[in-house]
Amino acid sequence: MADRPQLPDEAETRARWGAFAWTADNAREVERIFARFPKGREQSASLPLLDLAQRQVGAETGTQGWLPVPVIEYVAKQIGVAYIRVYEVATFYTMFNLAPVGRYHVQVCGTTPCMLAGSDDVLAACKNRGLVKGRTTPDGVFTLTEVECLGACANAPMVQINDDNYEDLDYDRTVAVLEALARGERPHRASQIGRRASCPEGGPTTLREMVDANHDYRGEWEVAHG
Repeated sequence: MADRPQLPDEAETRARWGAFAWTADNAREVERIFARFPKGREQSASLPLLDLAQRQVGAETGTQGWLPVPVIEYVAKQIGVAYIRVYEVATFYTMFNLAPVGRYHVQVCGTTPCMLAGSDDVLAACKNRGLVKGRTTPDGVFTLTEVECLGACANAPMVQINDDNYEDLDYDRTVAVLEALARGERPHRASQIGRRASCPEGGPTTLREMVDANHDYRGEWEVAHG
């Protein structure tokens, strides 16, 4: 499914990121993160620190962010464990990018529910927009990855782009989302057909009184069931 990332030259990576250090704001955030865990359990901060580091790299590069090896080493040193312990975390979770990505990381779910609902059309829209799986577009705007389940099966097919989900897609809706992002706009997130959460298409078919306010059905049920 997911294509193997094209890792950059290590010498170039170390030249660019070897002096990585937290920004002042992120250094304060690190202290808040460490405060969540007991003394001696700093390794528990691996996930939030890697996420923070990836976001800092993203802010510095104008992209969704990634984790150069020197940055992973920096995190490992800060929590006092061997590099491999943090590298294991970074390679296990697909939320972490081990190679540079574009401004928008388009992650298309290709698992069975999305595939049956039309993820091939989503991928076709990406392809016709110039996106290639495992690659970044020449303008640096998009990186395309096919991934496993992203947990929005009821609103399939869907994609995750950076931190946002776009659901109930088809070919044309996917093109519209990509074009809006390319123009620097922020398209409507979540369902693209107006669904609220994972309600049935067209709105709720049961318990409709609960849509806008809490509703006590007990009296109605007592009458209905005698």
